[in-house]
Amino acid sequence: MTDSISATRAASRSTPRSLYLDALALAFALFNSARLVSYLPTLWAIQSSGDSGQHSLWTWCCWFGANLTMAAWVREQNGGRCDRLVALNAGNALMCAATIVLIVFHRSGGAS
Repeated sequence: MTDSISATRAASRSTPRSLYLDALALAFALFNSARLVSYLPTLWAIQSSGDSGQHSLWTWCCWFGANLTMAAWVREQNGGRCDRLVALNAGNALMCAATIVLIVFHRSGGAS
């Protein structure tokens, strides 16, 4: 019985759909990991220049809200479980929040 289950699983892993899903999961992981890292140059630019005037606080607040509510929505759809998508959106919300804090800090004259 165990051999037939293993054989069935092995056969289903090599179908075009399963290969597509594996490739999609890999692309998701790569691009969204890069996305999390891509916030760092913006944070660096704001901090090193001390000028946040070129960054829209409204836009960053919208992105923060969108990422945070997406994380909460996915968690609810998963029956309260956190998965990679929840963690990713929470991470994006955290990076947006860091950007918002830095923008507000520099606009309030905190750096002078």
